[in-house]
Amino acid sequence: MQIHFPYDKTTLTASIPDGLHVDVIEPPAVPPAPDEMGAVRDALEELLGGVRWEDFRGAKRVAIAVNDKTRPVPHDRLLPPLLAKLEALGIPSSAITFFIAVGTHPPMLPEEFPSILSQGIIDTYNVVSHDSEDIYTLIDLGKTPHSTPVWINRAFFQSDLKIVVGNIEPHQFVGFSGGVKTAAVGLAGLQSINVNHALMTHPDSKIGTYETNPARQDVEAMGEMIGIHIALNAVLNQDRQIVHALAGDPHAVMQAGIPLSRKVCQVGVAEEYDLLISSPGGHPKDINVYQAQKGLAHAALVTRTGGTIILVAACTEGSGSPHYEDWMEGKESWDDVLRCFRAEGFRIGPHKAYLIARDATKTHLMVCAKMDQTLARMLLFDPIYDLQEAIETALQVLPQGARIGVLPHASSTIPFIEG
Repeated sequence: MQIHFPYDKTTLTASIPDGLHVDVIEPPAVPPAPDEMGAVRDALEELLGGVRWEDFRGAKRVAIAVNDKTRPVPHDRLLPPLLAKLEALGIPSSAITFFIAVGTHPPMLPEEFPSILSQGIIDTYNVVSHDSEDIYTLIDLGKTPHSTPVWINRAFFQSDLKIVVGNIEPHQFVGFSGGVKTAAVGLAGLQSINVNHALMTHPDSKIGTYETNPARQDVEAMGEMIGIHIALNAVLNQDRQIVHALAGDPHAVMQAGIPLSRKVCQVGVAEEYDLLISSPGGHPKDINVYQAQKGLAHAALVTRTGGTIILVAACTEGSGSPHYEDWMEGKESWDDVLRCFRAEGFRIGPHKAYLIARDATKTHLMVCAKMDQTLARMLLFDPIYDLQEAIETALQVLPQGARIGVLPHASSTIPFIEG
């Protein structure tokens, strides 16, 4: 049978011999809303959680946090109705600033802005990219109950109306993205993100959870301290079309949106696989190792210990983190990575190496990527540049009656063992 994988901005195709047990792990096809932008307008008219637009009429400073180029947020359908609503409130374009929420990713350059925002928005509104390491742009708000120091973008915090825009979808240790996370993490200081993300090692910080997830609840506490007023979130299908749009109080949006997201992204399988071939979902989810790692984490949920995972991820921008790259210098094995990470304590950047090593020590990891070979080997990958070759190599060592899984959109799919 032929199998197809999103890869960068194109598709890779390979074949698996007939007679083998192969499951394509995809959630049920979910159609988009009949009118995607209309669904956004409706959500903005019916705000959840008791928030009222009238309370912000004539606001002097409005801040809109949007995700960076590594997140496939449909800004082209979410932002026009939002901006029309702000205009109807009498808020001029000069009062509105877009904050690109990069988290610990490098700040986006102005020439990159068109990759996430329309030229009309760039020409009309003030657009700035956050920098988590620029302490002069941050303000200290204190600490959360988990003792996370809340350093946040000062200009965003000091705005009269604070809006976050994003998607609700599964996240490997915060449970779900969406809600306050766009600003609470995306516009936070490096120290804040370091301490929050250290909670990923807690056994309850896992994919698909919310109320019981300490990392996510810490993010919620950060959002409350920032005082985020409105979240505008989308639930997307696998074609990145808007199925549902929700707006209002960020917590209310998450409460309503998570069950909808589960219906779109969860899929059960009968038992674990001996070989799982996984794509994060193509560009921008495979833009670098930092993002593509999520495709490995989701694949590992349903791969047996000792099985093989082939990660199909272009990683055209390399590692995606100089901190991660620098830390990997001299590491000789995945066990070495785990030992050093635990000895040195949590740090953003190296945490990606830890997450990869956690799964790579339990499975045989193969990577099909466009990465420079020297960089790939430093990151402890042994890259195979031809997907068919990778599959044929893996098939040679499979046991009799092996189960093979194909996970084309891993980052937005939650596979689980039924029962």
